[in-house]
Amino acid sequence: RSFARSLLRFLGFIFWGTAAALAFGGVSVILMYMNYRYLFQESFLSFHGWLAVAAVLILLPTGVLAISISAKSSRYQQGALMYLLLVLLCLEVSLVVLAQFCSIRMTSELKSTMSHLIYQYNGTHSQTPGGRAVDAVQRKLQCCGVHNYTDWLKATAASWHLQAEKGHVPESCCKEKYSLCRGDLGHLEQLFQEGCLKKLEDRLHFVMLYMFWCCTVLSVLELLAGVSNGILMRHQPFRDLQIL
Repeated sequence: RSFARSLLRFLGFIFWGTAAALAFGGVSVILMYMNYRYLFQESFLSFHGWLAVAAVLILLPTGVLAISISAKSSRYQQGALMYLLLVLLCLEVSLVVLAQFCSIRMTSELKSTMSHLIYQYNGTHSQTPGGRAVDAVQRKLQCCGVHNYTDWLKATAASWHLQAEKGHVPESCCKEKYSLCRGDLGHLEQLFQEGCLKKLEDRLHFVMLYMFWCCTVLSVLELLAGVSNGILMRHQPFRDLQIL
């Protein structure tokens, strides 16, 4: 029983630390969705982030209850802790499943969406929402095209209103240190040549993997907290069924 109390107190503090780690992951997912919202046609990514934030808000009082119970057992607090642990476990299983789903679904979605936006791009300075999204992604990630800069060669000269013999890419492909760069393929040293798809996929996979392991570790800790709380409840039998 004394070991269960000590473990529950320790886990209470650990819950606060893991809440900070999970909050970092959830906010990262939300920011990623906001920054590249035009590339994600579905809202699963945003939902994943807000679900993580909800888990964090439940984790904080769970840590407080665990520390409080380790100091002085209360039947109502023990019951409340069990309920919160059960809710958290359900949330984290959902987060793990969504992390796997997002990694698979979003990868194929990103490729098709980016290819479509590049095909619809209508000049070195596109004013359409899709064109502005492509420019923003290429500047932020310092990349050019889907797989590499040659993807822009598939854009027709007519749609770009350029002479057929000239090869150009959007000015968002230009490196910042070249102020005179206009996207001319004759000066490749002035352009980002790596594609945007791989960089976006790497960021997405990193965030999803981070969330996966956060939730997995947290689920194990919650099971330990539930067992410790159960040991303390066993030593304080129910006098009636009112608590239920």
